Amino acid sequence: MNRLLSLTIGVVLFGTVSDPACADDGWVSLFDGKTLTGWAVQGHGRAKYEVVDGAIRGVTVDGSPNTFLASEKQYADFELEFDVRVHDQLNSGCQIRSREKTEADVAGIEDEQKRRRSLKRFHGPQVEIEASPGQSGYIYGEATGRGWLSPEPRDPQHAHNYMKNGQWNHFRIVARGPRIQTWINGHPVADLTDEAIWKTHPKGHIGLQVHGIRPGTGPFDVSWKNIRIRELTSEAKAN
Repeated sequence: MNRLLSLTIGVVLFGTVSDPACADDGWVSLFDGKTLTGWAVQGHGRAKYEVVDGAIRGVTVDGSPNTFLASEKQYADFELEFDVRVHDQLNSGCQIRSREKTEADVAGIEDEQKRRRSLKRFHGPQVEIEASPGQSGYIYGEATGRGWLSPEPRDPQHAHNYMKNGQWNHFRIVARGPRIQTWINGHPVADLTDEAIWKTHPKGHIGLQVHGIRPGTGPFDVSWKNIRIRELTSEAKAN
């Protein structure tokens, strides 16, 4: 074979196999496995976040309100995947399209102290994370005043066992316009269409929650790893 032709073919093949854009089809890692680069604590919480054994570990602090480690970048329509392991006694969650409350958000609150507490509170749709049997994967309106957005958990008898307690669990979340779908370990969980929450939160940060705990309990922890996201374009939405 002609040496120049052989070299050309080798370069083409190498480029085809090694091109990250082709290999991951738009997926971007949100966690490098070593640092909290690209993340920042939002809201009023004081829980501690650190990287331990290649995972982001959040630990409760007695007396702290809910704490959120949020992506610096905001996202609108996307597919998100991560692995999570949560203490059996800790309620946690993954915020999507969320943000801190602004002066405009709290302008209607008459009580001055309540208004100050509400200002900068992180709020928006939350994908629940908790031990089985429970409501993991359903959508809650964190600090929105609406409670559960998903209808299933409004039934006090409702629960599922898709979470493997004390182990790593794989979550998948797809947000397209007003529709939010979730899966846990391959099991479909939520399929919610909510125009109202989409209008108030069309885009926002991804947030990893460490829930507040009762005084004298804990400490409890929750860890995340393999966090990646793929923004959905018009073409991807159609598929």
